[in-house]
Amino acid sequence: MSLIDTLPPVRGKFSADVPLAPYTWLRVGGPAEVLFMPKDEADLAHFLSSTPDEIPVTILGVASNTIIRDGGIKGVVVRLGPAFGKVSTDGLTVRAGASALDNRVAKEAAKAGIAGLEFYAGIPGTIGGALRMNAGCYGTETKDVLVEAIALDRTGRRQVMPLSELGYSYRQSKAPDDLIFVEAVFKGTADEPAAITARMADITSRREESQPIREKTGGSTFKNPNQVQSGGRGAWQVIDAAGGRGFKVGGAQMSEKHCNFMINTGEATAADLEALGETMIAKVKETQGVDLEWEVKRIGERA
Repeated sequence: MSLIDTLPPVRGKFSADVPLAPYTWLRVGGPAEVLFMPKDEADLAHFLSSTPDEIPVTILGVASNTIIRDGGIKGVVVRLGPAFGKVSTDGLTVRAGASALDNRVAKEAAKAGIAGLEFYAGIPGTIGGALRMNAGCYGTETKDVLVEAIALDRTGRRQVMPLSELGYSYRQSKAPDDLIFVEAVFKGTADEPAAITARMADITSRREESQPIREKTGGSTFKNPNQVQSGGRGAWQVIDAAGGRGFKVGGAQMSEKHCNFMINTGEATAADLEALGETMIAKVKETQGVDLEWEVKRIGERA
């Protein structure tokens, strides 16, 4: 009996052996054993509460900062659809579903005259991913505007978690790995929509000028290193100093434009990309004495 035949009845959709590469920004990776698109939060909660613990469950957003390995993902991959993408505003509060694109949340906040979320215009992902990794750019992070996050645990139980319970630090949280974020509540400050929109346009322009956004890429590959160890240099600077700009492994390349971005030049495998990243970690350590840590998530089975 296949896995899909053992799963509980749902109102959403199960699909077996689904290629995941088209769902990722890097366009690599093997299949999901089963892909589940829940109808809504209640459907997801029912699935979680009715699925045995021994069946692995993996949440996947738009995979803007994820390498799915070539062997694919065992168990059930959950992908949240439109029901989890709603965005609303009330006063200075923004409520956003986990599948809402960060950029859309920034735009909705701007239209409502809510400042503080402009930085989301520069992050290529969803709110669910932002909650998991404390996403940020240009000096602002998720923790600076978040009031609370709503999540489902592996038993389907709904949890409302205030900011203080998430244990945020640079590009990570202490939230349990099995939590699936479904919604977030943010609070900003009042400002004129035109002024907010202008700041967002500046962020977008800076990103377009400095990052290879037209390529098959996955955002920043590595977190910025310890500033004492690196002498105040960012990840791209130590990679550049180590000769990493334009460096290739198979079909994977460190961008010539921004060398903390990996690019799939067209025929890269997940193994190429992961090997490229590990090579950069080794080169930077050997030549610069600096430890790099992955920011891009790597999940699934090796082929």
